[in-house]
Formats: sequence, C-alpha cells, structure tokens
Amino acid sequence: MISITYRITGLMFLLIALTVFLLLYLANQQMSSLFKDYVINIYEAFNGHGMMIGPMFMGGAEEEFMRSVHNSLIWVGTGIMLIGLAASYALARSITVPLRKLYAAVREVEQGKYEQQVEVNSNDEVELLAKAFNHMAKALETNNRQRKQLLADIAHELRTPLAVIQGNLEGMLDGVIERDNEQISSLYEETVHLNRLIKDLRDLSLAEAGQLSLEKAPTDVNQLVSRAVNMIKPLAEEKAIDVDCALQELPVIEVDASRMSQVVYNLLTNAVRHTPESGNINVKTWANAQDEFATIHISVCDNGPGIASEDLPHIFDHFYRADKSRTRASGGSGIGLAIVKQLVETHGGTVHVESEFGFGSCFYVKLPVK
Repeated sequence: MISITYRITGLMFLLIALTVFLLLYLANQQMSSLFKDYVINIYEAFNGHGMMIGPMFMGGAEEEFMRSVHNSLIWVGTGIMLIGLAASYALARSITVPLRKLYAAVREVEQGKYEQQVEVNSNDEVELLAKAFNHMAKALETNNRQRKQLLADIAHELRTPLAVIQGNLEGMLDGVIERDNEQISSLYEETVHLNRLIKDLRDLSLAEAGQLSLEKAPTDVNQLVSRAVNMIKPLAEEKAIDVDCALQELPVIEVDASRMSQVVYNLLTNAVRHTPESGNINVKTWANAQDEFATIHISVCDNGPGIASEDLPHIFDHFYRADKSRTRASGGSGIGLAIVKQLVETHGGTVHVESEFGFGSCFYVKLPVK
C-alpha cells in the first residue's frame, strides 16, 4: 500500500518539476536568442556594415556569460524544486496526519473503546470528518452506557418479583409458610407484575425498532380518555385525589385504541403516583384545526412536587426516575413514560413535559388528525 502522503507529494513535485523544466528551457532559448541579437546590434553599431556573420560574434567572454546565466537558472530551478518538494510533503502531511489519527481512533472504537476523540484544527473537510467522528464516538459511548444501564435495570426489576416468588415457594416447601389462598394470591400478583413488565419491555423494544404493529381504527379520543380516567379513579380515591376532566369536542381519528389507552393510563398512573393526598389532577383535550395539519391534544397535569430541571431531559428515558429509590410505590417500573413516548411517536405524534420543581407537572400529547 502506497501512503497517500507520498502520492500527494509525488504529484505536487511532478507538477512543480515539469513547470520548472519548461521555464528553464524557454528561458535558455530566449536568453541565447536575445543575447545573440544584442551582440549583433552592438557589432553593427561599431562596425556599421550591418553584416551578420553568426557565431563569430560570440567570443569567450560572451560564452562564459551565457554559461553563467544557464548555471544560475539551473540552480534557481533546483532550489525551486527542492522548496516545492518540501512544501508538497508538508501539504500532504497536513492532510494525512489527521487521517492517521482518525484511523487509529477508528481501530480503538472497533475494539469497544468508545471514548475516543480526535483533535483536528485544519478548518477544512478533514476537520468536518473529525467532528463527525467525535459526535459518532460520543453517541456510541452514550448508547453503550445506556445499554449497560438498561441491562442492569432490567435485571433489577426482574429480580424483585422473582425473589419474592422464590422465597414464598421455598417457605411453602419447607413448611414455614402456609399454603393458603392469601399466599397463593400474593404469588399470583407477583407473576402478573412480572408478566406485565416483560410485556412492556417487549412492546418498548418493538416500538424503538419500528416493528410494533398497530391496529388502527376510527376512534373517539374523548371516550378513550374517559375510560382511562374511570380506570384510574379507584387509585386516586385511595389518596383522596380529585380527577377533573375538561374534554372538548374532537374529530374522530385513526389510532390503535388499546395502545392510546395505554398512553393515557400510564400518564394518569404517573400523575396519581406523584400527586400528594387530597391533591388534584386535571385532564384536558382539545383540537387545533389547521387543514391538513390539524392536531388533537391531550394534557394531564398534577399539583405534585414537580420535576427538577436537571431531570426533565431524561424523564422519558428507560428506567429513569427522579426519585432514585427502587420502590414500586415511589417510582413504578420506570418504563411507563418511555412506553408513552414510543407509542405516541409510533402514531406520528409528539409528547413533552413542562414542569417547575415544587409546582407540579403537565404532560402534553399531540396527535395528527390525518
């Protein structure tokens, strides 16, 4: 393999050499012709005959002068070519050195070392390539870190119900725990939670991969929201939370009703979980008619403790909870909002949150009518 440094250097040097040789040749030819004309003119001025006798006018001094001029031109040409060679090599190095750095960094990334960053200050396409590589490396490092965290979180969430089931079964086998309906019911609840968690993880992975199938049908979003509110009311009543609805008339849209019900239910469950006793939750729907860009909006607001500004960018991440404690009461499984985001985006919509720490939170879902 021939290095690109030598290729660029050779090409630039060849161009410079050809240019110098051409200039030297033309200079020598012109110098000889013009000098002879000069000598003839001098001779005619002194002789007055105007006779051209050719080479006899070139004496020893004239020949020595021409040789000196030719030698000077050769030395100048040689110097120009050496300078051109050095300049060509420096130019080639300015291009290939950053590329070699990029190559070394790529090999490190290939081995799983995603923290690589390449410093290039060339203010050209190579610098753009280096910046693109740096962004890619950061994204790979972030994805790798999130993947490890996701695996750890999944293991944590699965370990808890499995440990409960295993411990109760061992107690029953050892005769420490009675095999009554209450214990069996407790085990059944743990298996339901485990099955729901696995199903949510499967739906989340399919949605992120763009492989989640939707069974869309004409749907009245207000009915969907009302059903979700009715489902959540028993949990809200346990904390004496008022759930107020303000549902405006909406057009019928094509959505997967079960998936959108899950979106609204997850938002309501999250609101109930973070709303203090005797608090309130407001649910609203409205339409924004703009011809083919018409949208339907759903908002779920609570008067809970709110979300800190440093937590807002991560609120839809997998297993992320502002409350870092790993209890279901305080944070659930940690994938409810991630599922909301993926399901809404799968429907072509968007979801975002607005919150001020200490003053509650509002989640907004926007769905396209067409």
